[in-house]
Amino acid sequence: MKQRWALVTGASGLVGSTLVRKLIERGECVKAFVRAGADLSPLAGLPEDQLQLAYGDVTVTHTVFRALASCDRLYHVASPFKFWSKRPQEIIDGAVLGTRATLLAARRRGIQNIVVTSSAGVLGVSRSPEAFDEEHEFNLSDPEPYVRSKVEAAKVVDEFVNEGLPVVSVLPGSIFGPGDWKPTPNGQLLVRYLKLSPGFRVPVTNAGISVVDVEDVAEGHIKAMEQGEVGGRYLLGGENLTLTQLVQTLSEITGLAEPSEPKGQGMGELIGRLADLYAWWTNQTPPITYKLARDYGSSYVWVSSEKAERELGYSYRPARETLARAVRWLLEHDYVPRAAAGRVRLELRPI
Repeated sequence: MKQRWALVTGASGLVGSTLVRKLIERGECVKAFVRAGADLSPLAGLPEDQLQLAYGDVTVTHTVFRALASCDRLYHVASPFKFWSKRPQEIIDGAVLGTRATLLAARRRGIQNIVVTSSAGVLGVSRSPEAFDEEHEFNLSDPEPYVRSKVEAAKVVDEFVNEGLPVVSVLPGSIFGPGDWKPTPNGQLLVRYLKLSPGFRVPVTNAGISVVDVEDVAEGHIKAMEQGEVGGRYLLGGENLTLTQLVQTLSEITGLAEPSEPKGQGMGELIGRLADLYAWWTNQTPPITYKLARDYGSSYVWVSSEKAERELGYSYRPARETLARAVRWLLEHDYVPRAAAGRVRLELRPI
């Protein structure tokens, strides 16, 4: 009997590479779709009889079509994950054109099992500290490029679903965890935190996010593939924390900086504007942008994963465990200068 494979796009990224490893651990065979020249460190050590590398570009249909040969499952994970660019359209095009080209290739191949990685960001924000579910309507009029890219890509998915393509969408919260080789914007925030001087107070606002471990998100993808309803959307969230609780948890784990008293919306927007200017001058990605401060500085992306828990058997670990795992990995892989790393008193509780 001919071996069937699963194709994972974005396989060298944090979610993609974690998903590849999880699938292989289950005994499955995986084609890892990556760009030519991609850093393959996240895929190192995987068994050659279960892993094939497939090179191409998700925005070019024929390269995805070629990679889908012998595959009966597709996980479309690839999408630019960054909050700032001098050419913001490239963030949007990478997600939208990539989703369209990949799903077109899947339709031509007749793939009947497809999971697409979206984001909780496509559901907007809440102005109060309350969790929302998949029915929450997007409520941002001019979102920053990453969120807009996910919103526009979700519309592409809807088009294909309406035309009969069997797609299930998963909407993760804010992802942290081991294996963040690039690192992602979330990983970069942790690296910046770990470099802070002792006694520094981290500025925070009255806002909140849902902290979810990358391995829990990967498991959620697999469960969505196995049990998800075609055309359905499933939030893959974690523990909902205020920004104050987030920084306080990091402080308790590491012995480093504590949160400030919450700042007002206006101060956050001012910092965002200054960060945008600095980024333009230096071409370095800022820790925050004006649009992020404006839309999320006094809002909550707190989500309920009840649907995924009920229908898929999804579960997630505590945020403290997730953040400790992420910090430990960054330290072990030398993302923090030795002098700064030496100040970290990482808690030694088992994880």
